[in-house]
Amino acid sequence: MTTFEQLGITAHVLKSIQELGFVQPMPIQEKVIPMLLDTHEDLIGLAQTGTGKTAAFGLPIIQQTDIDTRSPQALILAPTRELCQQIAGDLKNFAKYSADLHVVAVYGGADMGRQIRSLQQGAHVIVATPGRMNDLLNKQRIVQLDDVRTVVLDEADEMLNMGFKEELDAILEQTPESKRTLLFSATMPKEVLQISKQYMRSPKQIAAGHVNAGAEDVEHILYVVPSKQRYLALKRVIDFYPEIYGIIFCRTRTETQDIANKLIQDGYNADALHGELSQAQRESIMHKFRVKNLQLLVATDVAARGLDVKDLTHVINYNLPDENAVYTHRSGRTGRAGKKGVSIAIVNLKEKYRIKQLENQLRKTFTQKPIPSGDDVCEKQLMSLVDRLETIEVDHKEIDRFLPAVSEKLEWLSREDLIKHFVSLEFNRFLDYYRDAEDLKMSKEELGAEKRESRKKRSRQDDGERRERGERRDRGERRERGERGERRERGKQRDRDHDQEGTNRRAEEGFSRFHINLGFKDSLTPRDLMGLLNRCTRKKHIEIGRIDLMKTFSFFEVDQNYTNTILSALEGVEFNGKEVSVQLADDGSSSRR
Repeated sequence: MTTFEQLGITAHVLKSIQELGFVQPMPIQEKVIPMLLDTHEDLIGLAQTGTGKTAAFGLPIIQQTDIDTRSPQALILAPTRELCQQIAGDLKNFAKYSADLHVVAVYGGADMGRQIRSLQQGAHVIVATPGRMNDLLNKQRIVQLDDVRTVVLDEADEMLNMGFKEELDAILEQTPESKRTLLFSATMPKEVLQISKQYMRSPKQIAAGHVNAGAEDVEHILYVVPSKQRYLALKRVIDFYPEIYGIIFCRTRTETQDIANKLIQDGYNADALHGELSQAQRESIMHKFRVKNLQLLVATDVAARGLDVKDLTHVINYNLPDENAVYTHRSGRTGRAGKKGVSIAIVNLKEKYRIKQLENQLRKTFTQKPIPSGDDVCEKQLMSLVDRLETIEVDHKEIDRFLPAVSEKLEWLSREDLIKHFVSLEFNRFLDYYRDAEDLKMSKEELGAEKRESRKKRSRQDDGERRERGERRDRGERRERGERGERRERGKQRDRDHDQEGTNRRAEEGFSRFHINLGFKDSLTPRDLMGLLNRCTRKKHIEIGRIDLMKTFSFFEVDQNYTNTILSALEGVEFNGKEVSVQLADDGSSSRR
């Protein structure tokens, strides 16, 4: 059995991690630590959160830091304040017996003045979010990175998904060329490969598991239900796992709050985590969840980024995410540190095709199960109650004082009746609720209806495409026959009027209006335009407003918070072989044809 001492960890660092309960190195630690201690090579580490990667890069950083040099020697960048705080806390624990080694965390949403003072007092290691670090470097000009020896990009895929590419570029440009760069990521999309090629020198690649694969200790379960029964199925699944401690993922803020409210009203110990909460509300909810005063957290993917909670038993996908890689992140929040976890997907029939894609990516098989029946739930809850009864600690000294009075009170009950009374006291709620509960499964009628609706939808799409082809053919035939000039002129005038109306229209409040050099002459449809925006920005939650398609150009409106994102994301992009040009419509560009 390999030990940390054999990996090269010195006595003062070894003492601190032994007090933290570290016994045997985890696989990624066993691979990474010797390499970082013995070489100056760049590294790409492919590992899920919870596999021990913080110690893999943190222990060598602590051990190699020169205490006498007061300037920053290591910079660790992480996507969220929560992950930033967690990494900084871990490093401080590792450095418990490394005298005068200072770790400083800097992140948004906190007092910048206090963070600046901490940096000015001397920081050997900085753990930062890209946004705040960029501010301190390029706006406040507080930090100098001339002596940085190691840069760590932790959860690089998440940082890029959150739109931090520009900030990362600005930060990394101010670090020495001689530095070592360590990049850790759960998945390896092309954007992460691009940043590795741009900023790393022949990096060595080390993987804990397969690239983009799911965590080894997670079981994946699939429940297929009609869409209208999704919430009932969620409650049934929660009730079937009495000891559940988990996160329920939803797609939108509205849905997250709605599901949390319903669960609370139905007596569940739950709360919501989403972007509309203040920082104080967010921290309060996360604290309650971490100390297990909350059993269930209903969250969006954005809100849960960087939220690291130990011992989660379940992750429930109330909706599948738009991107398969996001499912990998979700499911990887459970089944950590050698413990088993369960990732559950609740889908309708039309979503089931996505499961095969996920199985191929995760290299895992989903086990499809029927939604538990009322009897299944009651039996599971009853046996959980019996297990707790069997293992509960009894304070005989205190209980024995009251036992004579209790025995006298209950002496009329037989042993069997006493058991029934006790179980009923704890269990009547479930018995009453599930007494006449229907099974939640696809009936033949519902199955047929969903299939028919799916076929109708495809048929309507096919009809629309056929009509569009027919209209194009008719227009071509009319052109070939040569319509009278008056009719052609009227058609042109209508086009001019339509174009002028779109040109003069102003953006809705809260939206920015853009001019794009593509129109229906370029075979552009609203669906194509929305797909182009989603694909180029990698932000499928951006709200898209009105779209006005013209002949050779078009207008579209987008949430004004993403104005710069749209302008930068579409720069240099091609559509059907034509280079795309996008400008704000309100700056006079809308008059260009």
